[in-house]
Amino acid sequence: MEASGYAGKVLRVDLEEEKISVERPEESYYKKYLGGRGIIMHTLLSEVPPHADPFSRENKLVFAAGLLTGHKLIGTSRASVGAKSPLTDACGESEAGGYWGAELRRAGYDAIIIEGNAGRPLYLWVHDERAELRDAQEIWGLDMRQAMEWFQKDIGEKKYRTALIGPAGENRVRFANIIVDCNHAFGRAGLGAVMGAKNLKGVIVKGSKIPEAAEKERVLQLNRIMKERYKRSAFVKYGTGGAMKTFEELGNLPVRNWSGGSFPQVEKIDAVTLKHKYGAGMESCFNCPISCKKKIQDLEEPWSIDSVYGGPEYETLASFGSNLLIDDLSAICKANELCNRYGLDTISTGATIAFAMECFENGLLKKQDTDGVELKFGYAPAMLDVLEKIALRKGIGDLLAEGSKRAAQQIGKGALDFSMQVKGQEIPFHNPRLNQGLAIHYSVHAVGADHVSGTIDHLLPGLMADWDTLDQAETMDPTELSTRKARMTYLLGLWRAMPNYLGLCNFVPWRYKEVCEGVEAITGWKITAWKLMKAVERGITMMRVFNLREGFTHEHDFLPERFHEPAVEGPLKGVKIDREKFEEIKKIYYQMLGWDTNGVPRKSCLAALDLEWLSSYIDVAED
Repeated sequence: MEASGYAGKVLRVDLEEEKISVERPEESYYKKYLGGRGIIMHTLLSEVPPHADPFSRENKLVFAAGLLTGHKLIGTSRASVGAKSPLTDACGESEAGGYWGAELRRAGYDAIIIEGNAGRPLYLWVHDERAELRDAQEIWGLDMRQAMEWFQKDIGEKKYRTALIGPAGENRVRFANIIVDCNHAFGRAGLGAVMGAKNLKGVIVKGSKIPEAAEKERVLQLNRIMKERYKRSAFVKYGTGGAMKTFEELGNLPVRNWSGGSFPQVEKIDAVTLKHKYGAGMESCFNCPISCKKKIQDLEEPWSIDSVYGGPEYETLASFGSNLLIDDLSAICKANELCNRYGLDTISTGATIAFAMECFENGLLKKQDTDGVELKFGYAPAMLDVLEKIALRKGIGDLLAEGSKRAAQQIGKGALDFSMQVKGQEIPFHNPRLNQGLAIHYSVHAVGADHVSGTIDHLLPGLMADWDTLDQAETMDPTELSTRKARMTYLLGLWRAMPNYLGLCNFVPWRYKEVCEGVEAITGWKITAWKLMKAVERGITMMRVFNLREGFTHEHDFLPERFHEPAVEGPLKGVKIDREKFEEIKKIYYQMLGWDTNGVPRKSCLAALDLEWLSSYIDVAED
């Protein structure tokens, strides 16, 4: 009997033997782990041996569609990828929008498990329940556009979707990403470097089988509700970068590697200016009416920019703009293009360059270390020069390609003070001083600092009209750090992480009853918000156990020292994260998750989540 909603098939690819097989999990597997991150974490815990080198054959790379991905339900575009991260040595997971995830589901698969390291460059071609490994020697070393043009000839078909690495992944830059169709990204955790170590240039998918929902009319009814709500979305006109000016006024923007507090030039680089100066319209992901993805024109001066790589979103505008004190919008667009061309995470790239600039400013790096480059804040040519060197691991780029934490450890002399990271992953560009619930999430999250599956405190009042906030969005100062803030972070953290399991866009204003209806309509299951949230909590605890198994402890749940110091200027002048209070609330947050005060899951936690099998990996805390 064919599964309802999901494909019911997982593709397993052995790169060393160049063999492919198909597995068919039971329905109970999907009910327990849903999809996306849930499938990934079950696979990594079950199959990757403890302390495996992320670049070794023992590491597995897992692509997984969300439970709802590829259906006619609005916003079901997203897929996830995971492996042990070379950036953090912890579990790594990242998500991407666009059309790739939907195409994987339409090709007949829920996930792809890639194991072993190939003896030669290969790519995987998946099409309508068939899969084959093909030689990729000719395109090893090519950037994204060059590779895409080659695929048009080699595949000989149209309307396929690509997940590729560029030279950064091939060179094992520890924050290399996997680029989808040139302008979407599985951005974080350095998973492009894992793909490079496996000699896998890309995963190309094409499918023609539209997945069947159990209750088609119910899906259409939900879509009618969502289309009305979408009309009010702030993302329609400018995308995520439309908030730049407001964020600067609130103190949310990163300024000067988080050492500053205000960036009055913000309107020179925000999405409003981008749209009027370089814009070429907007584009959407699969089955989404918002179209929040910016397109830009081809540019010749002052830098040549290829429009195929799209325009910068908020994190990228902040990363290469205010974070580096750069107000040249064309330079930021060029940085975005280079990251997508070579396959680099824009968050870690900008943060690592900011780290290097502060090291240079303080004499820890000198011109002989930087290939003669004046690595100064505000100097766009230096930013672009170093960015390209990182991707190619040339000169100073070879050091910075290790990420800011490893680079700081090599430099010494107090350089770690300038590395804005958690567990080795550079923090996203939402200020934890302003968002102290998000600060807890940054510090505890298993992949390192992550903003996608956490709640950004200061945005909650604006979300209340359309998003369901589980009655946690009571009037609460975003800088508050308290037990009720821990409760908000816990409950909304479960809810905001759910798209990573279901394949929903994070900007879709679903309410919990509608999400439950959507799951029921597609799968035919009877579901409740409680069951879905417990599935997410199961994933969070699996990620925690993976890290504990790898040697991580509660001491790795920290924030950079800078955030425990008062802001020196700007809207948040004088605001800090009180260290003693932070440690107290973090322990309360642990206990809400069913862990002890050292962040170790209790026996009762594993029992409640049906995860007793994890007790063989760690010393479980007693109740």
